[in-house]
Amino acid sequence: MKKNNKICGGLYTEKVMETFKNPHNYGKIKNASGIGKVGNIVCGDVMWLYIKVDKNEKIKDIKFETFGCVAAISTSSTITDLAKGKTIKQALAIEKNDIVKKLGGLPAIKYHCSILAVDALIEAIYDYFSKNKIKISSDLEKKHQIIKKSRDIIEERYKK
Repeated sequence: MKKNNKICGGLYTEKVMETFKNPHNYGKIKNASGIGKVGNIVCGDVMWLYIKVDKNEKIKDIKFETFGCVAAISTSSTITDLAKGKTIKQALAIEKNDIVKKLGGLPAIKYHCSILAVDALIEAIYDYFSKNKIKISSDLEKKHQIIKKSRDIIEERYKK
């Protein structure tokens, strides 16, 4: 049975705490193939996700920089583990529940962090497609527009 650590009024699994204390793939990729930047207007978390894609459209390297809480850092690290070595198509299939499951759960109030991590990956892939003039599916375009709308609100708020 897993032990849980009580933090900030919620329960974090040992896996969440371990990933927070020792995140994988932290940092920035110079000359990244794609960069995803997302944030959450309510909690203030901000994530940057950098991908390096090879000629076979596999994510050969992925790194993140996150300013946020325990869950934000843990989910950022976890999305990099899940996406590294995958094709773009496989990476686009990663969902928030995959992150939550790999971490052994998250408090309900922190589920938005797993959504943010998925959104950062979507944005990095969208950026890669845009830079390389690769056809963007209507599904990916729709997801990007939703994420962009949220980012525009955040940027406008901090401009003032």
